Amino acid sequence: MWHKYGYYDMCLCMRTTVDIRDELLRQAKVRAADEGTTLRQIFESALQSYLSPLRKTREYRLRWRTEAGQMLPGVNLEDRDALFDLIDDRD
Repeated sequence: MWHKYGYYDMCLCMRTTVDIRDELLRQAKVRAADEGTTLRQIFESALQSYLSPLRKTREYRLRWRTEAGQMLPGVNLEDRDALFDLIDDRD
């Protein structure tokens, strides 16, 4: 549907004033220019994203897996410095 101010996708639009920081507006203008879009589309997209329902993320579940093995000769698990020396191949 055409309106005297442009094309409005069959919806009512409201004009409003919003105070935002100069730097934030500058970044939005640069992004709009880079993407070949308008500030209006940038703001509407950001607002729509903010207002959309939060997606529930699956809770992380650690899957503990053990491997069969044996202690190597010369390894003492109670001597941290010696372990680091073995890991780093230090003498």
